[in-house]
Amino acid sequence: MLSISSTSSSPHDAYRLKHSFFIVLGFTLVLWCIKLAGYLLDIYLPILGVNPGHFFGLTGVFSAPLIHGSFEHLIANTPALLVLGTALLYGYPRSWWIVLPVVWFGTGLGVWLTARPVFHFGASGLTYGFMFFIFIVGILRRDRQAIALSLLVFFLYGTMIWGIFPHQPGVSFESHLWGAALGALCALLLRKRDPAPPIKRYKWEDEADYVEDPVIGDVWSQLPEREDAEPKDRIK
Repeated sequence: MLSISSTSSSPHDAYRLKHSFFIVLGFTLVLWCIKLAGYLLDIYLPILGVNPGHFFGLTGVFSAPLIHGSFEHLIANTPALLVLGTALLYGYPRSWWIVLPVVWFGTGLGVWLTARPVFHFGASGLTYGFMFFIFIVGILRRDRQAIALSLLVFFLYGTMIWGIFPHQPGVSFESHLWGAALGALCALLLRKRDPAPPIKRYKWEDEADYVEDPVIGDVWSQLPEREDAEPKDRIK
């Protein structure tokens, strides 16, 4: 049975994972509170989305990710936001402070400048930015944790890539496209910002390479080599 050396950071990793999850959960609950308040008070919240080309539509750059047109829309975004947001905060504690505002505000500005003249809202731009960042930065970094997170998000949400193309009326593919592009850009620029996690070592790795056999001692090392033995450096 293997035993992990005392240098293992598993308890700290578990704490960071839970801490990251509860932060994202808190943000998700805020989205649900906003939607419930709008429903109960009969407030038309989509007007707070991004309205391209209109000056007052710029307010949506700040508020659009907080607004959802229906409960179905919010339900669709909630699992992806929880998983991808937690993976971002846990895996990249130094980078997410930059990734989040870049994707949030950059997506809103990009939509305001280039999108169709309708209201655009919802947190899907964030989820696309998070997914593309985690996936691409894992390819670029190639450390174990980054690769694991990259494979995880691709396995769960790899089909999101089709959302960057116009394929469904009433869906802001522009938000998806800008979120994905900014997430990919952040991955390229911030790939070295977070240090690679320490490599876990096991006790048997710290032991000496040579351990004397308790029965025969070191007799085996004193045996003469056979004359017909092949040279050790010969390549078969």
